[in-house]
Amino acid sequence: MDIIQIVFLSLVQGFTEFLPISSSAHLILVPKFLGWSDQGLAFDVALHVGTLIAVLYYFKSDIFCILKDFLESFKKREKVGESTLGWAVIVGTIPVGLAGISFNDFISNNLRSPEVIAATTLIFGLALFFSDRNVGKKSEINITIKVAILIGIAQAIALIPGTSRSGITMTAALFLGFSRVASARFSFLLSIPVIILAGGLKTLELIESKAVVVWSELFFGIGLSALSAYACIYFFLKLISKTSMLPFVIYRFILGIFLLSVF
Repeated sequence: MDIIQIVFLSLVQGFTEFLPISSSAHLILVPKFLGWSDQGLAFDVALHVGTLIAVLYYFKSDIFCILKDFLESFKKREKVGESTLGWAVIVGTIPVGLAGISFNDFISNNLRSPEVIAATTLIFGLALFFSDRNVGKKSEINITIKVAILIGIAQAIALIPGTSRSGITMTAALFLGFSRVASARFSFLLSIPVIILAGGLKTLELIESKAVVVWSELFFGIGLSALSAYACIYFFLKLISKTSMLPFVIYRFILGIFLLSVF
């Protein structure tokens, strides 16, 4: 890949992974419109590593507290501090893991078209619009196992390109009465095991393919996607603490209509 492609794809991954606009859709559409060849599994893995580093570093204090309370709850056999949030992240990941194992090949072979992306972009953009009008005041401490299962089921639908993992999990949380910031923060915490699973799957595929790896490209992609993803998380949380999800709803409508008109 040339430097322009590396920079562009790294920034696309970093800035869209945590926004409710679908990173997978953009990584499919950008090379298609620009006439670039597929970036390959190795680079996909690198971009996942970059965004994982960003979310782990941003929430390092939260993750430490959750893990500490989670392990303490095992020892005491009772709820401790934020241990329920740890269980919620685990339980919320199960549906997407099962769906990925069951439907990954079908989705890869049949649902990566611009037409599907256009439809899901519009449908779930509309869902985000209506959920945002229902915004509540619940925080992360109000997330129960039942809530985590419901949000986890919504997250499984995001395997379909164009849906947006962060978008549909935030939509589900908003419908359940959580605040915008709480919805986003839980969505980001929930992304950690999902990114690890997706990156692990791609790594296995990479090992099986025995593809040639250009390490300089990978490290550059990791660094740039990590920096851009960190900036995205920081500014997105600042933005939604002051305003609604409407800018992202409008963007989804514009993108969906554009794709329908083109394809």
